[in-house]
Amino acid sequence: MVRPLIFSTLYPNQAQPNHGIFVENRLRHTLALGGVEATVLAPVPYFPFRSPVFGRYATFAAVPPVETRHGLAVHHPRYPIIPKLSRLTPVFLYQAARRALKRMAKSGDVKFDLIDAHYFYPDGVAAAKLARELEIPLLITGRGTDLTLIPQSAPERAQIQWACKQASALITVCEDLKDRLVELGEAPSRIVTLRNGVDLERFSPGDRGAARARLGLTGFTLLSVGSLIPRKGHELIIAALADLPDARLLIAGSGPMRSDLEKVAREKGVAARVHFLGEIAHDALTDAYRAADIFVLASSREGWANVLLEAMACGTPVVATNVNGTPEVVRDPKLGVLVQERSAAALAQAVKRLQLLSPDRRAVRTYAEQFSWSDTARANKALFLAAAHYGYSGRFDPEIAKAAYIVPAKEDQLPSFGH
Repeated sequence: MVRPLIFSTLYPNQAQPNHGIFVENRLRHTLALGGVEATVLAPVPYFPFRSPVFGRYATFAAVPPVETRHGLAVHHPRYPIIPKLSRLTPVFLYQAARRALKRMAKSGDVKFDLIDAHYFYPDGVAAAKLARELEIPLLITGRGTDLTLIPQSAPERAQIQWACKQASALITVCEDLKDRLVELGEAPSRIVTLRNGVDLERFSPGDRGAARARLGLTGFTLLSVGSLIPRKGHELIIAALADLPDARLLIAGSGPMRSDLEKVAREKGVAARVHFLGEIAHDALTDAYRAADIFVLASSREGWANVLLEAMACGTPVVATNVNGTPEVVRDPKLGVLVQERSAAALAQAVKRLQLLSPDRRAVRTYAEQFSWSDTARANKALFLAAAHYGYSGRFDPEIAKAAYIVPAKEDQLPSFGH
């Protein structure tokens, strides 16, 4: 039995059920293999008031100190976020984790074989401090902005580079992020890419007609899913409707740009064709994916965009900006169109092109089936076993996980190292 401590601020909770769902999904599929007993430490920013007047900060206050998700205890210690002092956040995270582990020690065994951290900054830096104190091995997974944007600041970059040196092995969710780590000075041999998967049972074509009926759809429909924040580019998709007179747009997600996006829709004269669905539980997104004719993602940056795979698993072809790991997700130009220029005009042209291609929805689904979670889970477990075997300060070739990842291995073919 290997016992990882999962450490990340990117993890779902009662108040934010969609937050970091990809971290939970990788863990759940790894646990399903057996032989892994995990503890989850998912710190949450401290905020004292629950009143809606405080917006997203009130959501932090609504997160319980401890909760159970899918039969697994999840601990949410609090840490402060001080404006203009974000460089201290890794220290605050580390201190919150230490306090939480002390509380947990009073009620039972808190011995861990390794720390599995997600997001390099501030999470990975804090986890590196904790791993050094506990003298246990550390794995860190890079997922997007932590390697594409944050390292542009010299102080944060230096902390990320320090954390990398403390880790036994490094993980990224796409090759683009692996290249970013190499640019930061890491040897390619220390990095393994474990892409995110898609739940092929939850996201499936199903009864598309029934899904469209439930959503009240009759015509050509586009769908975009993601937080209402600048980097998701919803305003570009809204503007593209001016060149797509027969299309309507569904937007699933919440965030601070809602009123700005509604204003864009009015200014472009397309407000009647834009429908904001609000925040939808991850499990309930299936109807929207099935009902749409084309899924559109206009992000300025992405690590590995799970929403693209979820849409394709439901049979819906996609249009997406060609950024970071996205071309690794959308590799068949007959089933999805990558946009080189991030503009409303380019998105409209891509939608028209995909309409002409008219991909068979069954072929889109078949394409998505190669991205199940099973291979990723086997590789993830192989990394846990290797880290536990080699111990603190141990180094191992993460290609051992890649071998388990590529070959459809049976459970008994995973490396055991005598455990």
